[in-house]
Amino acid sequence: MDKKSEKRGIKMTVQSAYIHIPFCVRICTYCDFNKYFIQNQPVDEYLDALITEMSTAKYRILKTMYVGGGTPTALSINQLERLLKAIRDTFTITGEYTFEANPDELTKEKVQLLEKYGVKRISMGVQTFKPELLSVLGRTHNTEDIYTSVLNAKNAGIKSISLDLMYHLPKQTIEDFEQSLDLALDMDIQHISSYGLILEPKTQFYNMYRKGLLKLPNEDLGADMYQLLMSKIEQSPFHQYEISNFALDGHESEHNKVYWFNEEYYGFGAGASGYVDGVRYTNINPVNHYIKAINKESKAILVSNKPSLTERMEEEMFLGLRLNEGVSSSRFKKKFDQSIESVFGQTINNLKEKELIVEKNDVIALTNRGKVIGNEVFEAFLIND
Repeated sequence: MDKKSEKRGIKMTVQSAYIHIPFCVRICTYCDFNKYFIQNQPVDEYLDALITEMSTAKYRILKTMYVGGGTPTALSINQLERLLKAIRDTFTITGEYTFEANPDELTKEKVQLLEKYGVKRISMGVQTFKPELLSVLGRTHNTEDIYTSVLNAKNAGIKSISLDLMYHLPKQTIEDFEQSLDLALDMDIQHISSYGLILEPKTQFYNMYRKGLLKLPNEDLGADMYQLLMSKIEQSPFHQYEISNFALDGHESEHNKVYWFNEEYYGFGAGASGYVDGVRYTNINPVNHYIKAINKESKAILVSNKPSLTERMEEEMFLGLRLNEGVSSSRFKKKFDQSIESVFGQTINNLKEKELIVEKNDVIALTNRGKVIGNEVFEAFLIND
């Protein structure tokens, strides 16, 4: 564990921010994020409120910025520039600056604008290269759009491009997933995130499943797809650095590491979550309610809580174990003034016996077997008060 990693998470200064743009051109069948069909939405009023909320930030020099959604690229070119100007005028971003994009919306004009205002990284929701599965997911792009958008980003000078891929989808075979993986790995990109489908309440997929209208692949096939994913990555120039994330050297998501190292960050926008001064909070979801709250008092917090010491130690394990580099015992000791063995010793021994985690020098990390059933491992670190 290097000194930089060892010191992470100990400082209390907020050095990262997430900005939520809750608008989409189309609502995908699987998505449970806070999002709204953009037509007839008060987008300009939302941007007014968002800019007001950002202006309340105490810390203005940030190492990472992530703009997600929804779909930020659903904004018009003028709205997009207004947002980018506001971010530039409010914050100094010294490191990674990421924008999420849909392949069919990342036009030459928009990506050139992003690059002009300092965006260094694009994360694209590709999900699959198979047209039939794109239709099942309710995606608006086609396979050709994927190639065009990556080319647009490269030509604009974006140096780091990430693609999202999904597996365990309705009607998806392991061959389908392998083909999408191969196509992604053959592209001039630097990062891949890949997640298995989870049926979330309030999604179209969930409602279809409850009515018996949706059939999912069995869990064993989902596990086989994940094993295939890890195998393909091992044979490629990419490396796995987190359960669901893979990168070329130097292109790991620094912003997402903020979450996994359990560090603090701002969350701006409707439904956004943040972690500031030891308090976790989530903003109001509905756009109009968010705008009204911001206009009234410059904040729109729906719920907030200050995690107890026990909860923070649990979070340290849940989040840190997602990373290949695992949880540092020395960092844990510095952060909580307790040894990791005194808090979780029995759990660690039990999981080691089951070959789900490994302990080496200063670090506790998941084995490949542990990664496949990661949630079961994480649950083992719940402390019964």
